[in-house]
Amino acid sequence: MTFEFATATRIIFGRGAVSQLPVLTLGLGKKLLVVTGRDPQRFMPILQTLEERGLEVVIFPLLTEPTVDDIRRGSATALKTGAEVVIGLGGGSAVDAGKAIAAVARQPHDLLHYLEIVGKAQPLDNPPLPFIAVPTTAGTGAEVTRNAVLVSAEHGVKASLRHPSMLPAVALVDPELARTCPPSVTAASGMDALTQCLEAYVSSRAQSMTDALCVDGIRRAIRSLERAVTDGHDVEAREDLALAAMFSGMALANAGLGAVHGFAAPIGGSFKAAHGAVCAALLAPVWAMNWAAIKRDGDCLIRERFEAASRLILNDDEGTPEKAATFLKELSLRLKIPTLGSFGITHLDLPEIATKAAQSSSMKGNPVPLSQEELLDILRQAL
Repeated sequence: MTFEFATATRIIFGRGAVSQLPVLTLGLGKKLLVVTGRDPQRFMPILQTLEERGLEVVIFPLLTEPTVDDIRRGSATALKTGAEVVIGLGGGSAVDAGKAIAAVARQPHDLLHYLEIVGKAQPLDNPPLPFIAVPTTAGTGAEVTRNAVLVSAEHGVKASLRHPSMLPAVALVDPELARTCPPSVTAASGMDALTQCLEAYVSSRAQSMTDALCVDGIRRAIRSLERAVTDGHDVEAREDLALAAMFSGMALANAGLGAVHGFAAPIGGSFKAAHGAVCAALLAPVWAMNWAAIKRDGDCLIRERFEAASRLILNDDEGTPEKAATFLKELSLRLKIPTLGSFGITHLDLPEIATKAAQSSSMKGNPVPLSQEELLDILRQAL
């Protein structure tokens, strides 16, 4: 057995851990670019603690999921202000944007020279600025991955900026920061974390290290997601989701994903649809279609792994993939996950989405190949 495993240089996890941010930052530099979501006022107490320690803070807020142009503007701001450290403070979008800005600010070429799919996909020429990830939702696990997912509106897709040096210098994960997340955000991001654990577990690139993370992440997400949606101040549930998200990020970075995220890339690139909500809407139909294809074409090992994952979903030694698919569909309904149709997607859009999804990098990790008609059937069920 051979495998590789990489993650953030340093991980600090725990309730109240954000209090360590000023000291951690001082060890890397004094001039900061802090990337946030659209409402940086939410984080003023944290930002004030940085300034009280003599750190110079420049805020770079994002209005949407990060775009190619956002990263160009952010890296120009980092250079103009002499930023020595970049902090991503917020959801997965803020963390991914901060990661990309930290990388691009140190490169001699434009972002498209390094971006996958729509660019030249060249390796970074220089190490990024030091980057600290401080997630405030529990979903993408971006705090422990080596890539940043960016929207290219021009091409209608999402594409990754990826390099081993983009792993954060510090991942600072404080579950209490998610207590004020709205139920809809908690539901969508939590379903994304669950999806990532499940897809990495049944991925064609799964390995022993990621298996251990996925098993624990699935169990934590299943037992705590609805609790956190119902009561955002349930800190034990928030802790479970924060760990599930972080484990999912570690797992996907090393084992890859599957069809759900294969669809999410073209959908997110062409429609105003939150990534977590898209993944949540697709999880149940993808699970059911994968199982149908595995029964037809998969080998015994893939079948056994899929059955094991289904038992984890159901917390039942007698659980089956069919029952797991039903459970996931009912879970999405209870969490009020929007359908793909609510984002303006119609039947006319499905062929192009399916074609782009088939070409995505995430689809390569799916446990079995899916035909164009199978991909279209998944999309029809999610509309």
